[in-house]
Amino acid sequence: MTTVSSTAATTATTSSVTKSAASALLTSLDTGSGVDTGTLVTSLVEAQFAAKSAALTAKSEKLTAQLSGVSTLKSAITDFTAALEALVKGGTLQSQPVSSNGSVLSATAISGAKLTGLTASIQVDRLATAQTAVSSASVASKSEVIGSGTFTLKLGTASYDADGAMTGVTGTDANGDGAEDTIAIDISSGSLTSIAAAINAKKAGVTASVVTDADGRAFLSLKGETGEARAFTLEATNDPSGNLSQFNVAPNATGMNITGKAGNAVLNVDGITVERASNSVSDLVEGVKLDLLATSSGPVTLSSSTPTTALTNAVEDFVFTFNQVLGELQKQTDPITGDLRSDTGAQNMLRGLKGLTLRNLLPGAAADTPRTLAQIGVLTNRDGTLSVNNDTLTKALASNPGALEAMFSNSSDGSGVLAAMNSIKLNATSTLYGLGASTTRYNQAQSDLSEQQDKLTLQQEKMTTRLTQQFASMNARVAAYKSTQTFMENQIKAWTNGDD
Repeated sequence: MTTVSSTAATTATTSSVTKSAASALLTSLDTGSGVDTGTLVTSLVEAQFAAKSAALTAKSEKLTAQLSGVSTLKSAITDFTAALEALVKGGTLQSQPVSSNGSVLSATAISGAKLTGLTASIQVDRLATAQTAVSSASVASKSEVIGSGTFTLKLGTASYDADGAMTGVTGTDANGDGAEDTIAIDISSGSLTSIAAAINAKKAGVTASVVTDADGRAFLSLKGETGEARAFTLEATNDPSGNLSQFNVAPNATGMNITGKAGNAVLNVDGITVERASNSVSDLVEGVKLDLLATSSGPVTLSSSTPTTALTNAVEDFVFTFNQVLGELQKQTDPITGDLRSDTGAQNMLRGLKGLTLRNLLPGAAADTPRTLAQIGVLTNRDGTLSVNNDTLTKALASNPGALEAMFSNSSDGSGVLAAMNSIKLNATSTLYGLGASTTRYNQAQSDLSEQQDKLTLQQEKMTTRLTQQFASMNARVAAYKSTQTFMENQIKAWTNGDD
């Protein structure tokens, strides 16, 4: 298309220059008809194609406006839904757990949890602990080469004697081969720094570090994960120099002092004693993550706090943004002035938004539970916009806060306002029957219109060439007539003068 238009434009320019030059030459020589053929041809061509050009221009302007309107509506519904999703997933619209003693345990809501009416009593009798060990003898420098060989690391449940000394570790058998799982750690020209790095590189649940005291002496420190099943032994099973064994952590080993034992957290939840391997517990109280900070002499109460203000603001913000989107949609679909008044995608979007307040947002809720926006005070005005009845909203929050939280929750079962808006957005932007399909249709119409414009331009050029040739021929004939006329006039004058 571009090549045709460019060629036509070049032809038009060349033809115009030629016509102007010819007309000027004939005028200067006082020959020809004396008519400005360049202007006359241009006027005749424009008059011939004026109606078609005006029609194509009008169609082009309309298509441009329609594409702009579709783009505006798609952006509006997409941005609205994205903002709602960010608000819902932010967690500020859901009840939050409250601990009566934050120095013993803290509680945070798990995303998507429904905590309305939460009550629980938790007593922390013991925190989960990790096994720790520190070398009893120091090394002059953490970079001093100690030796080479292999350590064998084993994880499991430790047993202790009456004095608290480790008597053994019953290892795990994750692969089911009947043998305890072990991890080999190779040491090459090992200093304390490289030994610690080799242990950490295995990422097996034991962390090593090098600690330097005020005198510059270096010690090896080992720490496992919390939980009684995360105790460990570390033995030099290949030690040619005999220097690696000083870092053995095992029964009867004396080179490393066990400074902490691996143990489970012990809690009493509503009268039931339970144990957990970690001080971060997410499977004890449904929807709540507990972080154990200290033991308690009595029970700590868990309750929930309803975000009344946040929910009220969310409803009002939702209505405000809805009205903005609806206003643009009504403008585009106005039956008289709207660019998209006959667009199917825009009309479908309008119907979806208008039916939102009466849509069942909580299909599985009890019969006496508010399930629509209208039932919590979001009303539809005569012009289609929404408004909030604050009295109805306040009563709904007081009598059934869980319903409002459920409406504005990040639900995975297709319920709630977010799911409803996502459905409307999906339908509105669909490439089959929504605004996406409208975009494809208008783009194709613009492409067809461009082809029509190119054909019209070529027709104009052909007509311009034809008329220019006709007028050039006419000018040549008129020039011949004038030459004959001049000859005859001169002859007559000669005859007349001869008679005198």
